[in-house]
Amino acid sequence: MDTPAFHVGEQAWQSEVGVRERLEAVGRMVIRDHMPEQHRELFGKLPTLLLAVQDASGQPWATMLQGPPGFTDSPDARTLRIHALPSADDPVRPWLTEGTPVGLLGLEPHTRRRNRANGRLQAVEPHGIEVAVVQSFGNCPKYIHARRPQADATLTPRPAEALGPMLDEAAIAWLRRADTFFIATASAAQLGSDWAEGVDVSHRGGRPGFVHVAVHDAGGATCLRLTVPDYSGNLHFNTLGNLRVWPQAGLLVPDFDDGSLLHLAAEASVSTQGPALAAHPGALRLLHLDVRGGWRRPQALPLRWTPAEPPPQLLP
Repeated sequence: MDTPAFHVGEQAWQSEVGVRERLEAVGRMVIRDHMPEQHRELFGKLPTLLLAVQDASGQPWATMLQGPPGFTDSPDARTLRIHALPSADDPVRPWLTEGTPVGLLGLEPHTRRRNRANGRLQAVEPHGIEVAVVQSFGNCPKYIHARRPQADATLTPRPAEALGPMLDEAAIAWLRRADTFFIATASAAQLGSDWAEGVDVSHRGGRPGFVHVAVHDAGGATCLRLTVPDYSGNLHFNTLGNLRVWPQAGLLVPDFDDGSLLHLAAEASVSTQGPALAAHPGALRLLHLDVRGGWRRPQALPLRWTPAEPPPQLLP
């Protein structure tokens, strides 16, 4: 049977903006079942790697792994070996078991190169994991702030702190100054012992303050709602397509000053019209993320990043 390049959620968005047939043809060319050499080369030289997985309830989580350049290698075009594991207090760690679908993002911020890979864990060992890649594709450099990670051995992890749906003042301030976050999504939840294919982790970038934070009444329960403008992209609709069929998201917000990581679980919805959209010039829609809780992991990574150089799309 001829398998479409995109699932039903992605197809629905593509149809709404009138690009379904064109994107299907493009997808069949650029979404591969193996990694081309340039993707393997990028993964192999990075000091960080983004990893996403679902927990037993179907909630996606994202994290950032770190190691010396070369800690990820590719013995062949369908395999990635990652010689690192999340720490014990990372919300991703308990769900790394053989056969589990994962999403990967290799991002080199100072060159704005990024490649994505989706696959399944085929080995979980004491010091790393091995992924059987089933999808590989590149992304454009839009909205990525250029910065370089630098090792800092003085940064040592402090105990993780649980956060409720209202977070706290420090986490809210962190979100309001952020210029980058990563979002984990999935095409469906875990159903019994069977997993649906398709866990993804994607980059979102904007000017500091592009994440709008407000108190929201979600069906009688008060939470924080994060609202993020969604601009023109590659029209694949990988993230929004996933959220259309399974509206749970996992956010990862790095602190580039001291290697701290903020992990949030959220319920997602999308607005395509209304007065709020006019407050974000150039935005095509708004992504709303109702926070359900999360974790703050101070100094989780022994890295500091150089000051950001904004991408051309965000210059005045």
